[in-house]
Amino acid sequence: MEKLYDKYDRLHDYVRLSITDRCNLRCVYCMPKEGLPFFPTDKVLSQDEIVQLIENFAEMGVSKVRITGGEPLLRTDVVDIVRRIKAVDGIEDVSITTNGLFLAKKAEALKEAGLDRLNISLDTFKPDRYQKITRGGNIEQVLNGIEVASKLHFKKIKLNIVLIKGQNDDEVLDFLNYTKDHDVNVRFIEFMPIGNALKSWQKEYVGLKNVFTTCDENNFDYHAIDLSGNGPSDNYQIEGYQGSFGLIHPISSKFCENCNRLRITADGYVKACLYWNEEIDIRKAIPDKKEFRRLIQKSLDRKPLNHEMAMDEEDRIIDKAPTWRHMSQIGG
Repeated sequence: MEKLYDKYDRLHDYVRLSITDRCNLRCVYCMPKEGLPFFPTDKVLSQDEIVQLIENFAEMGVSKVRITGGEPLLRTDVVDIVRRIKAVDGIEDVSITTNGLFLAKKAEALKEAGLDRLNISLDTFKPDRYQKITRGGNIEQVLNGIEVASKLHFKKIKLNIVLIKGQNDDEVLDFLNYTKDHDVNVRFIEFMPIGNALKSWQKEYVGLKNVFTTCDENNFDYHAIDLSGNGPSDNYQIEGYQGSFGLIHPISSKFCENCNRLRITADGYVKACLYWNEEIDIRKAIPDKKEFRRLIQKSLDRKPLNHEMAMDEEDRIIDKAPTWRHMSQIGG
């Protein structure tokens, strides 16, 4: 088996696969207030195309798949997609990133289909604030979904919190305390300038040092831990707590050095780097494994060493064209 390496000798064994660009929320960091025009159904990869695509990747050494969106649970065939992907020879780990609104209804079927892990977006515990950040979401549905999923013994449940200055950066202690009695990994994520004007992003960006500051101010005894999975977070646990917390800091401490992921958009493009506009249409090549591999390797050969998000030294930026897609159109 000839595995996938880029020119910096990074092994790629992890695919993030968007199965829809549609979402039932309009989160402030993910989509403009007015929403986005969604792809027509025939422009989105079909279930059979998705399975063949993963079979192709598995033959190239990919063993981990994360299903994303938009909101992947909006697809009526999401359970079948999970089941068929998990049955592919060589695929060892299948996970989903979801906003959790439909999780209570689908968690059990997803677990039975073979889903290993869950990432659930939850940027606040306050109902009014949640409604504002998501532009209309009902936090009770999400919390209910987390409760249902927690009883099903997934390998790991992670909560994703994008910290935004003035919106939820005052809730760090609440999320840390949540890990006391809940066996989840709370992940604090830096707000990224994707699909957002740089000046407005700069006003809302906040680094993650205040997570440690909050721990110290509350006399928490915490230590670094190893947490199995595919994410780029640095993970810690407070002494005596069931759960843990992680920090994902693409801006203040780039995670590019060990990047092992490829992203496939819902309309069938491969993006080797989250930030840059570089992408290649691979949909027509899915039935042709030789051509498929050529295009994937072409994408990897063009993958930069770093994403260069928010780089101060503009003269050092290699590619002047950040991605045109909003986060909901990439899959995160």
